[in-house]
Amino acid sequence: MADDGIAMARSTRSQPVRRARTARPAPINVVVDLSHHNGPVDLEAAAADGILGVIHKASQGPLYEDPLFAEHRGKALDAGLHWGAYHFGTGGDAVAQAEHFLEVVQPGPEVLLALDFEANSQGPSMTLDDARAFVTHVHAATGRWPGLYSGNYVKELLGGQVDAVLANCWFWLAQYGPTPVVPPTWKSWTLWQYTDGGMGPAPHSVEGIGRCDRDRFNGTRAQLARFWPLAP
Repeated sequence: MADDGIAMARSTRSQPVRRARTARPAPINVVVDLSHHNGPVDLEAAAADGILGVIHKASQGPLYEDPLFAEHRGKALDAGLHWGAYHFGTGGDAVAQAEHFLEVVQPGPEVLLALDFEANSQGPSMTLDDARAFVTHVHAATGRWPGLYSGNYVKELLGGQVDAVLANCWFWLAQYGPTPVVPPTWKSWTLWQYTDGGMGPAPHSVEGIGRCDRDRFNGTRAQLARFWPLAP
C-alpha cells in the first residue's frame, strides 16, 4: 500500500491550476453626442463635469451640414476633449453621402467617425445596402472603418443574421434601458447611448450642456485614449 502522504502529494500535483478571472472594468460614462439641437454649449464646463469626448453631428444626406459643427469643434479642442463626427444617413446615394461627410469633417486620425443608421422620420431611410456602401467608402478614403450607431432599426433589419461588412465597424448601441442588447453581428458594444437626456437611466444632464445624449464607453480611460487619440 502506498504511503498516504506520498499519494496525497502526487494527487495535489496532478490537479490543474485554476487561475483567477480578471474582472472586466466597468464602463465609463464620459462621452456625449451633440448636434445643433443642443444649442450653445460650454464644453469647458462639460470637461470639468467629467466628460472626455464629444461626437457631433456633421452632416445628413448628400447636402446638409450641421451649422454648429465647426463652432463646437473649436470649443471641444480648446477644452482638451476627444472629438468625433457622425453622419445621419438617409435613403439615396450612400457614396455621395460619405463624400459629403468627409468633406465637412476633414478628419485627421484623431477624429472618431460614425454613421448614424436609424429610421428617418422626414424622408426615405438608409437601407442596409446603403449603410454597407457608406462605411466601405469611408474605409477606402481614410483607411479605417467608422462606427455604426443604431438600435432597434439595425436589429429589425438584420434579425439574427451576421453582416460581414458592418461587422468591420465598431458598434455604438442606442438603447434606453438598463441592459445593453447587442445584435449578433458584433461581440459587444464600444459606445452605448443609454439616454437621450429624458428616457433611459440617469444621469441625464451634463454641466455646460444640460439634458443631452450621453454615452458609456466599454473600457477604461487608458483604453479610450488608445481607441480615440487626442488631437496633437
